[in-house]
Amino acid sequence: MKKVLIPTKLNTIAADLLKKNNYEVIQDSETPLPELAQKNPDTEIVIVRSDKVTSEIIDILPRLKLVVRAGAGYNTIDINYARYKGVDVMNTPGANSNAVAEEVVALYLAAYRHIVPADISTRQGKWEKKKFMGRELTGKTIGIIGLGNIGKLVINRLQGFEMKFLAYDPFVSADDINKEQDVKMCTMEEVFEYSDCVTLHIPENDKTKGIINSSLLNRMKNNAVLINCARAGIINESDVKKAKEEKGLVFCNDVYPKDAAGEKSVAEIADVMLPHLGASTYEANYNAARRAATQAVNYMEKGIDNYVVNKGIPDGLDVRYQKLANLIARIARAYLGKNISLHQIETNFYGKLYQYSKWLLSPVLKGISSDFDPYQVDVEPEKYLEKCGITYKNRDVERGKKYGESITIDLFEGKNTINKVSVRGTITESNFMISRINDFDKMYLDPEGYNIFIEYADMPGIIGTVASILGKNGINICEMRAPQDSAKENAMLVIKTDKEINDEIIEEIKRVTEVHKCFTVSIDIS
Repeated sequence: MKKVLIPTKLNTIAADLLKKNNYEVIQDSETPLPELAQKNPDTEIVIVRSDKVTSEIIDILPRLKLVVRAGAGYNTIDINYARYKGVDVMNTPGANSNAVAEEVVALYLAAYRHIVPADISTRQGKWEKKKFMGRELTGKTIGIIGLGNIGKLVINRLQGFEMKFLAYDPFVSADDINKEQDVKMCTMEEVFEYSDCVTLHIPENDKTKGIINSSLLNRMKNNAVLINCARAGIINESDVKKAKEEKGLVFCNDVYPKDAAGEKSVAEIADVMLPHLGASTYEANYNAARRAATQAVNYMEKGIDNYVVNKGIPDGLDVRYQKLANLIARIARAYLGKNISLHQIETNFYGKLYQYSKWLLSPVLKGISSDFDPYQVDVEPEKYLEKCGITYKNRDVERGKKYGESITIDLFEGKNTINKVSVRGTITESNFMISRINDFDKMYLDPEGYNIFIEYADMPGIIGTVASILGKNGINICEMRAPQDSAKENAMLVIKTDKEINDEIIEEIKRVTEVHKCFTVSIDIS
């Protein structure tokens, strides 16, 4: 019988569903998780709310297969170490969304109508109607940063107030918006500049930490409202304080660096602050508990892993595009030379691939350096690049470029760009295809197998000479490409062969021909 550990006050529907499916359930919210884990080393599933699942906890449970976060955020779980140990981590997105969306409406109303201070004043026997003159939501403009489940529900809940809606989400286009919601997609700067209230619904990570700062707050209207029910680290508290002093900003907050009793630094700037009550409704607790148990059973019994957040690829990303990113990087690396030190990497992920950029970086690095292990503990792509002294830029892509789902990788040698290579590839008719190397366009090369790349000043005889050398060494030519560059001065000969070409043959080709580049790449796509 599989054992499930629930070290939190989760609605009992989770335990009931699990027991009904013949799971042994230990639910104990009083005993500290480390102690509970020590007592139950045969645990295979852990279901938590905000409890911390550290590397130490994972090590205590050698049979652990799955950790389920009954909620959306999973920053309290060491997902990288879990991946390294072969443990999947799930969340239950959407289970708490309505509760948080309704809290946003409550905070907005509380701020506009001075609910909290007016209540305190009236209980003290005062009658301060003039002091608590409020404002109405009707007709105002609200900006939503992040159009996930919560952001969209906020719009739905506020539509009855006849409001205008502006939104920013780098992964959502105007075409993705429900036309009935009448939402205008804007830049983040525009959302802050034109909204009467801005509500935040984005995760906290390296890119978003401190993103709500003076550069955005200075754009806000006087007496505008800012609501944070997302994560504490996304705002710069000192900049919020300055905006309150200079612009009369009203700030409502429900999130903190640590969910625990004690003084809160945000207290001096928050007009309304709650003890992280976003998901604290009976309905949300029930929904999250039910979802967590159902997902756990489906995972263990049916292999359904739709909500695993630390797997190699997210839902919606075809694993073949990770392989494509890797092979493009390998070709680019071989072009520059394996012993050349890189200074910079730039990438373009076109079409729907742009939203999966962070999942495509690891295979790029693996293609560039065999030393990079995407599953090594504490070695994330960005940290690895920093350690190697390599700068990385993922360039924005223009929607007008009709490259479909394709990838471009540029590698730079030296800080003064003394050498560079740019390779683009895609997948067409289920086949991998390299479409461009530098100015050699329309290559249409299927890179699988043994390939030799030869770049040379375009002149007659090179192809015949190379073919003769290969034939002399018992190597058959399976396929050949020889595009010219855009200036029609140079050509690149790419030959697919039936066996690997050794260094001696490479040296012979270099010796009898005047080539700029000559290298091999062997690719096994399996």
